[in-house]
Amino acid sequence: MTDVIIKASRNTEHAPICEYSTQSVAFSHYNNISAQLPIDATTGEVVVGGVKEQAHQCLLNIKAIVESIDHVMDDVVKLNIFVKNIADVEAIDEAYRTFFSDYMPTRTIIAVAALPNSDALVQIDALISNGEGTYPQEACALIKLARNTEAAPCNALSTQTVAFSHYNNISAQLPIVPETGDLVEGGVKEQTAQCLRNVKSILESIDVPFDDIVKATIHVTDLADVDAVNEVYTTFFPDSAIARTVAYVPARSIVAVEALPMEAKVQIDVVISHGDGTPPQEVEDRHGIVIRANNTAEAPLSPYYTQTVAFSHYNHIAAQLPIDLATGKLLEGGVQQQAKQCLTHVRSIVESIGHVMDDVVKVNLQLRDMADLDAVNDVYTSFFENELPARTVIGVSDIPMGAAVQLDVIISNAEGTPPAK
Repeated sequence: MTDVIIKASRNTEHAPICEYSTQSVAFSHYNNISAQLPIDATTGEVVVGGVKEQAHQCLLNIKAIVESIDHVMDDVVKLNIFVKNIADVEAIDEAYRTFFSDYMPTRTIIAVAALPNSDALVQIDALISNGEGTYPQEACALIKLARNTEAAPCNALSTQTVAFSHYNNISAQLPIVPETGDLVEGGVKEQTAQCLRNVKSILESIDVPFDDIVKATIHVTDLADVDAVNEVYTTFFPDSAIARTVAYVPARSIVAVEALPMEAKVQIDVVISHGDGTPPQEVEDRHGIVIRANNTAEAPLSPYYTQTVAFSHYNHIAAQLPIDLATGKLLEGGVQQQAKQCLTHVRSIVESIGHVMDDVVKVNLQLRDMADLDAVNDVYTSFFENELPARTVIGVSDIPMGAAVQLDVIISNAEGTPPAK
């Protein structure tokens, strides 16, 4: 690690323990929680019942982890729900309501092709606030700011944006017209534009410019639509004269999903900087905080994303494919070779900004065949020396370039960006 702020990697026996991930990895003012399957920690088996019971168990596991580190469920700022059948969302919501009442975190829902346990119908991961920070930061009563605007679609079970410390976490935006509550008319281009308009409306409602986005994740139901998505995407980024001068685009991941709510073709999830922070941080810090975007020739380059975008005490790294740098094509070989190539790209990016792989706090891994997970795990552990990061694994029916594996990561940024508080 590049400074003295220490990751806090923790497990509890009250939730399922996985040898390839840590349940909770805290750094600075956030805790990253590994995806929780509907496994009863006492039996090691998937809980009996349907998707409602499974969702309840996933949330019980998250609650057990949260409470084991002296937090409460209202400290959750973001949940990602991965479901096998999008039609099951209503049943999941029934369980969900029992864990959250007055306050709703931000939320993203996608249907996936497979989950790490074949009996699982749902999996949930979480991001929670960490007011006490990690050493040498002192404990302080940092306050969440949960906000909605009528200029973007509202949902009774999620808040549009929850700011905590120096980040805003935004619920994934569907191509819904706020005035009607319906999907926008047209194809994937019109839907992409509506998603981005909704994001922009939320940002404008909290006085945050569009170029404060540090990471975007685009969910598409058909990878063949990516070119059309990109055509629209480039009309939104860069957004300002300053960003255009430096050609700034955020880090980005493209994820193929089986289905999205409301039968949408595309959904966009973003993470944005929050320069003013939340109390007791000073509002006047807002314009002094710097986003650092960095690329290295030692990993694949793209005009649509920056490899790594650092802000405050986190770095967000774009999804890495197993591309052979010498040819620009997919690496020849099996899934182990491809996984090693993806992780090598990540390591190259991490080292290009003066960090090491043990600074990684969260890994998001997509596999085209879940049966390949054991082979990937054999390679995966060789890239870390100490505690493993938190991790989420999903199965997808397709990956860009026909790859077998893709992953993105979040890493700690101990040195921070100015004013580095």
